[in-house]
Amino acid sequence: MASSFQHIGPSNITTVLIDSDLASYMANVAMVVTNACDPDPRVINSARWLVEAGHNVTIHAYDRQHSSQQESEIDGVLISRYQLGKSPYGGLLKTVLGLKKFTKKVTSMIYESKPNMIICHDADTLEVGCLIKKSLGIPLVLDMHDLQHTWVLMPNPKSVLRRIVSRRMKKIFLNKLTNVDLIISSSGSIENGKYPGFKEWLSSFGFESTVVENRPIKTIQISLPNEDSWTVSHIGRIRDIDSIELLLEAIRIIPKAQRPKLLIAGDGISWEKAKRIIESFSQEHEIKYDIKGSYQKEDLEKLLKETNVMYALYDPARGNINDGALPVKMFDASSLGIPSIVNSNCLMAEICESEKLGMSVEWGNSQALAEALLSQRNTRVKLEKTASQFREVYLSKFHSLLEL
Repeated sequence: MASSFQHIGPSNITTVLIDSDLASYMANVAMVVTNACDPDPRVINSARWLVEAGHNVTIHAYDRQHSSQQESEIDGVLISRYQLGKSPYGGLLKTVLGLKKFTKKVTSMIYESKPNMIICHDADTLEVGCLIKKSLGIPLVLDMHDLQHTWVLMPNPKSVLRRIVSRRMKKIFLNKLTNVDLIISSSGSIENGKYPGFKEWLSSFGFESTVVENRPIKTIQISLPNEDSWTVSHIGRIRDIDSIELLLEAIRIIPKAQRPKLLIAGDGISWEKAKRIIESFSQEHEIKYDIKGSYQKEDLEKLLKETNVMYALYDPARGNINDGALPVKMFDASSLGIPSIVNSNCLMAEICESEKLGMSVEWGNSQALAEALLSQRNTRVKLEKTASQFREVYLSKFHSLLEL
């Protein structure tokens, strides 16, 4: 059974927000996300828009690493973090058991709070949303950041077991989508573009969605960190080793006197292994490096200011790359003028190059990667399109559900 949703274009926004008197209706909204939301700009941005429109929003976040404050507030958005025993990202049994524990606890807490709407961020929160919708009869929204069933493939895309688990997760996800009243997706094909996004992936199964890309709110221009040396950064969760090994192979190709420093920041199931590989590579090839673990929201700008080029290449065997995944780090970097190197022959390459945010390189081509890194060393870019340009469309879709 497919779901369909009425399109609300720009000409209808004023009618929805003002003439229907919904702008004065204050809704209590529960959001659910399976990370600590520290940082998760996409979740915070959309929650902030709702608060600015007069609604109350509580984000129920799963702090699986016990790394953040249990309660916090950002611009009127309340964040409640659940610390239920440490659990890894991208694992199998431990990850599944942790998510089950979170699902049970957060469902109980949200049911007691009696919200007017529930917004689930990614497929691993949809069970909560379906249970709450059934119990309270309230609208259910899915904000699909990524294809969650592909995450299990990241540590080892060739694993037979992981492929079986991934296929089962995909089937369950599509079945649950029939309960959803509104789908927000994080990517869609560009005008006259060649490559699909998540909007097209959903459409292939009969589900319509509204695209809200995962871009930062603001942009600033910074000067180059250092004219005498330069830094290539990998900022974000490390779920596989192949991308790190490809980067090291490219750096090995670069003439010794021109090689960059490496900056690695973020946690993830493959972080420890990546650290060992980089340390060994550095000893052999005399590469300077800085490896940090998880970072807080306030640390991100500082990390970016140390960066000349952002590295955002992923193994396309993971599945979500060719289906339209857009790396948040590409947008974050470009918001400070920093170019990125991304996968070629997919939507992220099309956006990166059409907006002049960096270059694309074929996966596995270390020579081309080395040349691209060098070519972008002293380049500055400008991000013209930000998250703010999606605000009114997001609010119009949200308010249309309050009429149900």
